Amino acid sequence: MAPEPLTLYTSDGVRIDAGHSPGQDDLCFVVAHGFTCSWRQPMLRRISRVLNLYGGVIGLDMRGHGRSGGRSTVGDREVLDVDAAVREARQLGYQRVAVTGFSMGGAVALRHAALHGGVDAVVSVSAPARWYYRDTVPMRRVHWAIERRVGRMAVRLARGTRIAPDGWHPVPMAPHELVGRIAPVPLLLVHGDADPFLPLEHAHQLYEAAQAPRELWVEPGFGHAEVAATPQLIKRLATWTRAR
Repeated sequence: MAPEPLTLYTSDGVRIDAGHSPGQDDLCFVVAHGFTCSWRQPMLRRISRVLNLYGGVIGLDMRGHGRSGGRSTVGDREVLDVDAAVREARQLGYQRVAVTGFSMGGAVALRHAALHGGVDAVVSVSAPARWYYRDTVPMRRVHWAIERRVGRMAVRLARGTRIAPDGWHPVPMAPHELVGRIAPVPLLLVHGDADPFLPLEHAHQLYEAAQAPRELWVEPGFGHAEVAATPQLIKRLATWTRAR
């Protein structure tokens, strides 16, 4: 069954396109996608279908992505997008809300839980611990897309992602600077040892900065974020979340 369409509005007035797959339990998963992705893409829909076996699911396009309004701030004001989805889950009657984020969405999930709270569990997959990381070829390409006018134009044409041209003013606190504030909400960090974008040091930096209750899963052979996520991994994430 296709998700029920939702239109959400953030506290700063951005229209957010989302979809809700009702669940039979009191738990709702809010799914935060990675950079240039969309909840409507097949890989995100596959993830949501697996999560839906364990609870309700709200997938959203963060600002500047897909059918949502605004422009992407690449992890900064996207916390307001996730907050709008969390509030919607509560209004729909879910007693427990867990945010599951991938890559940029993983960073947003961490920052949202630290800055806004209101969630019962956080799962962050393949998230950066800090900003401006350029030590891998894929991350240098990401920075080119964000920081150069021609890069932003290319991403808009190829992926439909609209990026704010002015950068960060001021620079937001990085995930590793905020992750310690999430406790006592349970936190699960997931990272692959074959991630071509972000090496394992990012996961270890986040884990060391976090407070209990926290877990770190290092996945052998796992690449990066949604693209690499298997149904088996998503089932394990959902089982972990339900047990919290």
